Amino acid sequence: MIGRHLRLGVVGARSLTTAALRTAAADASASTPRQTTADYNRLLAGYARSPGGRLRDARHLFDRIPDPDAISYNTLLSCHFARGDVAGARELFSVMPARDIASWNTMVSGLSRNGAVEEARAVFLAMPARNSVSWNAMVSGFASAGDMGKAEECFMDAPEKEDAVLWTAMVSGYMDAGNVEKAIQFFQAMPVRNLVSWNAVVAGYVKNSRAEDALKVFKTLVTAATVRPNESTLSSVLLGCSNLSALGFGRQIHQWCIKLPLSRRVTVGTALVSMYCKCGDLEGACRLFGEMRTRDVVAWNAMISGYAQHGDGREAIKLFEKMKDKGVKPNWITFVAVLTACIHTGLCDFGIQCFESMQEVYGIKPRVDHYSCMVDLLCRAGLIERSVNLICSMPFEPHPSAYGTLLAACRVYKNLEFAEFAAEKLIEQNPQSAGAYVQLANIYAAANQWADVSRVRRWMKDNAVVKTPGYSWVEIKGVIHEFRSNDRLHPQLHLIHGKLEQLEEQMKAMGYVPRS
Repeated sequence: MIGRHLRLGVVGARSLTTAALRTAAADASASTPRQTTADYNRLLAGYARSPGGRLRDARHLFDRIPDPDAISYNTLLSCHFARGDVAGARELFSVMPARDIASWNTMVSGLSRNGAVEEARAVFLAMPARNSVSWNAMVSGFASAGDMGKAEECFMDAPEKEDAVLWTAMVSGYMDAGNVEKAIQFFQAMPVRNLVSWNAVVAGYVKNSRAEDALKVFKTLVTAATVRPNESTLSSVLLGCSNLSALGFGRQIHQWCIKLPLSRRVTVGTALVSMYCKCGDLEGACRLFGEMRTRDVVAWNAMISGYAQHGDGREAIKLFEKMKDKGVKPNWITFVAVLTACIHTGLCDFGIQCFESMQEVYGIKPRVDHYSCMVDLLCRAGLIERSVNLICSMPFEPHPSAYGTLLAACRVYKNLEFAEFAAEKLIEQNPQSAGAYVQLANIYAAANQWADVSRVRRWMKDNAVVKTPGYSWVEIKGVIHEFRSNDRLHPQLHLIHGKLEQLEEQMKAMGYVPRS
């Protein structure tokens, strides 16, 4: 009976239902000669691999094992760490009748994952014997904590240097720390690379705003490497395409995916939908979303966000209602997308209703993103004072975007009092924020308060604030073109300005009057 349940669940622990586990546990607790410690251990492993470790059920089953062995204790130890119960793990480890090397390794890796890196190091140093897993866990622990100095020191001390996991931990750690050059040094020096190593580089490049390099590495992986990309690889490279608006390259990846079983994975489908949305092909995103056989909340969020980003808020809200009708429970990201849709459609009352139902109906505590959306929604509706009250009532430090939105609204509605409040808060949070100075100066100029304009400009000069030029990208025939505000170096500058002058004339002919 246990074996039958485990065949349904251990391979993919998330498919283990509560009913199945409890039934199997009841069967296991029956005192029949056929139930061995190994049988109990297999069921415990199912609990350990379930989300959150299923600690209560695992503990209940463990207490009924007639003769628990080291594997039983080690598996229960993993359940404690999966649940975040570090204290319980310590207590269990201290009373274990016998510890093997797996017991020590579980403690080192578990403590590291739960932020207790120094304690993990103490356990590591106390180990009677160490293997490659021990060293990998310790290096990964330091790297995850951002202490690359100690991570590299531990890496150098490791006796076995052929392990790809050890090298990958260093690559990921340096990428997370923003030291891309050092990460690439380790990657290039790796004696053996596996798929996780390649994924670390692709994801690291994207994370460090070097998406073009990520796409180049992906091309190398596909054409030259001996490993085949997986869902994680595709999610990272498609995010890179989104960041570059590289729709052509994203379509090539889509065509490549169709030839593989990967195309049927919900994570890959969701990444493709998101890429199409962010690259401007909403029609392609809708078509792909409609073809998806399985849609989880992340897939629904991607499509709702796509509609919202393209200004089609009503379609986003319709999809939100359809999602609920299908029985898919929205999460906090869903409500960010829906509130964004409300912003673009001016549905202030519906947005307020969603903000309230998020807490009252779904028990979702509002985050910075939700408050920022609500401030934007209220400001666009002209409810400046109400948005200020919302900012002041936030249970945490408001994000600079909230003050930036308020400042922009104050310029539209010519509200000097709240404009000064928003600008002061923005500059207090980031004295080098050029936008706050410029917008405040423009508001004073619109009110003909030239003395205040001069004061803001002096203030900006005294703080040595320099306005960073804006950048934009566009992909034409597979080539990504980059543009910068006040660009003087673009090879087709004269053609660009010629087209802008034509557009300006057409706009004026249609009655457009630019704001000063």
